[in-house]
Amino acid sequence: MAPLRNPVDSFTVLPDPGRAETLDGLVEQLRLLKIWAGDPSYESITSRVNSAWVAAGRPAGELARKSTVADCFRPSRRRLNNDLVIGVVQALHPDQGYLAQWRQALQVVGGKAQAASQVRVQDTLPQDLPEFTGRTTELERLRQALRHGQHDGGAVVVSAIEGMAGVGKTQLVIHAGHLLAREQPFDRVLFVNLRGFHPDPAQPPAEPSAVLDGFLRLLGVPAQNIPHDLEARAAAYRDRLAGTRALVVLDNAASTGQVRPLLPGTPGCLTLVTSRRNLTELRPATHLTVDVFTPDEAVAFLGPAVREVPVGEDPDALTRIARRCGHLPLALGLVAGHIRGRPGWTLTDHADRLDELHHGRRLESGVELALSLSYQRLSPERRRLLRLAALHPGQDFDAYAAAALSDTDLPAGRAQLDQLGRDHLLQESAPGRYTFHDLVRTFALSRASDEDPPSERRAALSRLFDHYVAAAATAMDTLHPAEAHRRPRIAAGGTLCPAMPDPEAARSWLDTELHTLVAVAAHAAIHGWPSHTVRLSTTLFRYLAGGHFSEALTIHGHARHAAQLDDDRAGQAHALVNLATVHGQLGQHGPAAEQLQQALGLFERLGDPTGQARAVGNLGAVEQRLGRYRSAAHHLEQALVLERQAGNQTGEVYTLLNLGVVEERLGHYQRAADHYEQALTLGRRTGDRTAEAAALTHLGDAEVRLGRPEAATEHLRQALVLYRQLGYRNGEAWTLDSFGTLHAHLGQPAQATEHHGKALAIFREIADRDGESLALNGLGEAAHAAGRAADAVDHHTAARSIAAGVGALDQQARAHAGLAHAHRTLGEHAHAHEHFQQALTCYTTLGMPQAEQIRAHLTSKEPRLNSGR
Repeated sequence: MAPLRNPVDSFTVLPDPGRAETLDGLVEQLRLLKIWAGDPSYESITSRVNSAWVAAGRPAGELARKSTVADCFRPSRRRLNNDLVIGVVQALHPDQGYLAQWRQALQVVGGKAQAASQVRVQDTLPQDLPEFTGRTTELERLRQALRHGQHDGGAVVVSAIEGMAGVGKTQLVIHAGHLLAREQPFDRVLFVNLRGFHPDPAQPPAEPSAVLDGFLRLLGVPAQNIPHDLEARAAAYRDRLAGTRALVVLDNAASTGQVRPLLPGTPGCLTLVTSRRNLTELRPATHLTVDVFTPDEAVAFLGPAVREVPVGEDPDALTRIARRCGHLPLALGLVAGHIRGRPGWTLTDHADRLDELHHGRRLESGVELALSLSYQRLSPERRRLLRLAALHPGQDFDAYAAAALSDTDLPAGRAQLDQLGRDHLLQESAPGRYTFHDLVRTFALSRASDEDPPSERRAALSRLFDHYVAAAATAMDTLHPAEAHRRPRIAAGGTLCPAMPDPEAARSWLDTELHTLVAVAAHAAIHGWPSHTVRLSTTLFRYLAGGHFSEALTIHGHARHAAQLDDDRAGQAHALVNLATVHGQLGQHGPAAEQLQQALGLFERLGDPTGQARAVGNLGAVEQRLGRYRSAAHHLEQALVLERQAGNQTGEVYTLLNLGVVEERLGHYQRAADHYEQALTLGRRTGDRTAEAAALTHLGDAEVRLGRPEAATEHLRQALVLYRQLGYRNGEAWTLDSFGTLHAHLGQPAQATEHHGKALAIFREIADRDGESLALNGLGEAAHAAGRAADAVDHHTAARSIAAGVGALDQQARAHAGLAHAHRTLGEHAHAHEHFQQALTCYTTLGMPQAEQIRAHLTSKEPRLNSGR
């Protein structure tokens, strides 16, 4: 037997991660690197990774497992743990230049994966076209399929509408949906553009998992209750639609594989799927191929659109025009716009011109002909806008974005957009917002490449990204004026921004543009505008922290990598703090602490005391959530000194609040109230309404403990009003939970249950695990007070599980105390004793005063204990 050849001999050149275009491609390069390095075992790689991490100071609880390392080499991944992959690469070939190549590849491919996970879903159909024409045969087939399903006892009805680009598949299903809804309204409507054939590589086909996430949210499933696994999401989706009459429109599908998880699969639901590809594998389904218009339909479509244009000498001019357009609906719409824009020409003139172009073989297809004619007749300004708008990385855009791209004023930008819409070169996705048909975008991108030099295209995108940074800053200045000095600025007069005179307008703009801002941050980070991504991260921090955690991780993550590539250590440090804040809100305190330590090191090297204070203060907040109160107080007192030395009153407010929380946990309620009073005064002085709301909530908590319910009620009421004005969902939920605690102390369990329940719904919606455990414990205490001990057991058990998962020892202690009381009431004294013992251990570890109350209960038969928040 011949000896095995050393794997290293098979590779004289290191695997190039830059060749990878997908996550599977990166995994393949990693596998090749493993072979290149001598094919060490997973156990050996794990040992090397952990040795390096221990040397770097990583805690034992966050070291890698062999199974996790092996998982990095598994294909068909939806995401990669970038830190672990870099650790593996370093273990296999510890060259800094090579590591930089991997970081870049992870950023680029990760950006594509994140783009696939960003998708807009709607719970209404887009507007129907008033001029919709023809398709009577296809519409009747769709009606028959629905009637057949109803006749068979509500069997599942799926109709796959297939056909070439531009044939009008989307308008057909929208029109059909509106017709069917008028005949018999649907209980639910779900619509999504799956981006199956988007010409921009930065807009890949949407992931079914991301679509299901959006659908489940529209169907009322709290974010925290949405499973992570694709199959589990699909099952939850089918379960949610069971028993309803729903219409699901899956537009522009790439493949059967993309569609199958999105099928409701439940009787009574109608699913309409459009695709350029044949979806014959989709069964059971009615397959409907949509062809171009018949000659009569094409003429019927054109006639009303060009009613005011004289026919001329040839009475068959419309028939000839329709034939030259190949009877393709998209081409017919474009040519109609062209005809209306040429006063003085007859329909015969237009037909003759199209014949000339065809005979000269300058244009072959109907859509090419229509696009070229439409483009040629545009003014130079509108041509330029069409080309530049195709560069936009988002799914749709408004007149402000158009003005920024074309470097013109707002009225001109709006007028040009409106005209491009009337010419069918753009589609109005919502009032005042426009998007491209894929074929038109491809055409416009090709023209941009031919007619606009790279410097012009880059300048246009720079203006666009300036616009979004400036508009985001304007919105944030309106919502959170006290932090305006901390936000990056765009030169005055350099970009146009919509008016945002009040918080409602600012919040509406941010909510509308959130998906676009994510797309801009990703595109800017990957394609050469790193500072714009960093500025967006810094600007949007407070808004994203209010409950947009998924978008926050994406934007701040891109900002961190962009700052690394740009050698922007300050930007990297702030992005790390932003990421840590989100991880902390999600209950992921280990990653948060690690990121804060990295940020602190960068701020120290930069000599930035304000940044150091921010990092140290957030470390204190993490320690406080983990129940390490002495360490938390130490960090927070350090931060307070740094902030006062730097004159950073904004940071000082939040540090005072966190110090108050530590004092409150230790039972020093008056000291806590003093800190909250200071924070409230300072927050109002600086105009920081978020800080003011937080101080009011915390002050209300302390006043409940101090036996001042009237003052607590007023402060909590003021806080709730502020949080709702700011659209700060996280703060709204914490305040509602505080109201629940207040009602519990007043002996009003019904009102307590109502408020804790409202808080729980929001916490689950925004995936705040800490808050969820808090509200569940409150519900448990309210249930016990109302005489529902069994319900109390359920709530406290759920709270204990969540609190253990996020390391919230105080809420674990509270859950054990609540379980002890509930079990005692149920006569289950052994269980009660066990939970009292565990509560005592937790409270003693934390140094909280509830430990003494627990000891009393272990030696007494008194049934009640206020376990404390």
